[in-house]
Amino acid sequence: MNVEDELQQTIVAMVQPGKGILAADESAPTIAKRFKAVAVESTEDNRRTYRSLLFTTPGIGEFISGVILFEETLAQSTDDGMPLPEILAREGIVPGIKVDKGKIPLANAPGDLITQGLDGLAERLRDYKTQGARFAKWREVYPITADNPGRLAIEANAEMLARYAAVCQAEGFVPIVEPEVLIDGDHSLERCLEVTEAVQHAVFHALHRHGVIFEYMVLKPSMVLPGKDHPPKASPEVVAASTIKVLRRTVPAAVPSINFLSGGQAPEEATANLNALNNLFAELAPWELSFSYARALQQTPLHIWAGRAQNAARAQQAFYKRARLNGLARHGDYRPEMEQGD
Repeated sequence: MNVEDELQQTIVAMVQPGKGILAADESAPTIAKRFKAVAVESTEDNRRTYRSLLFTTPGIGEFISGVILFEETLAQSTDDGMPLPEILAREGIVPGIKVDKGKIPLANAPGDLITQGLDGLAERLRDYKTQGARFAKWREVYPITADNPGRLAIEANAEMLARYAAVCQAEGFVPIVEPEVLIDGDHSLERCLEVTEAVQHAVFHALHRHGVIFEYMVLKPSMVLPGKDHPPKASPEVVAASTIKVLRRTVPAAVPSINFLSGGQAPEEATANLNALNNLFAELAPWELSFSYARALQQTPLHIWAGRAQNAARAQQAFYKRARLNGLARHGDYRPEMEQGD
């Protein structure tokens, strides 16, 4: 199979109606913070047990088409010795891998950040492929202030995303391109829209410059939201209208799917906003409008599990419900009253 056929096969498996992507790629510091909130020590075995719980949830392949894994997880197995990527593949779920190495301050750009990890990327991807990974993810982060992100940061981060995506496609990996405009701060929704538009314009110019094939990539952007310290929250209808406005100005129609990150939204909020996008604007969008959530899918099951084996079945039920509700939101069929019961 040539590289383009490989990419086509993967993108078809990743982009399916009613399905989205689970981000289970929390770095060691991030998952330690999440575990601390439920009084669980972040040991390798606890991380393996928790992620095994998610991946072995009965029926989860109905709503999840791909899972982004952390490097550690890619090499782990269930208690009975089944490799976790194989567990996913057996459910028709495509295993993927986070490949960036985290953010650092960007030189000569106070308040702005840049992500590391390009060195040796092609070699790492070849190793990940032998372990079952078929797509990758790279995240760049954009804080919003009156001055940030600056032009240098917007261009430098776009260049990193484009270089990563080009390497991925050369190695037969579908790249998830994630320019995350942060929800932290007291900025207005209008300021978020302005920044998001500038960021996404730069990203797609850079992707084009590096020869990235738009048909074989997934965009993982933020929704357009006011800062979390800027009350009141915007309604799902306003979030959806603002988000679709930016996407139609910046994202080529050739991109098959836009899988939003939750970015600090509560689970119900992330689902309602995705639902509004599909309910109000799906006919105006040439792309699938989907999800690639971490906390918005995992928060409830993590708190139910809390490191106790006797809670595993209830945690799986909560995870399945959260995935099902987001699957309904993919069609604009979610209703808030569905949160009750079960």
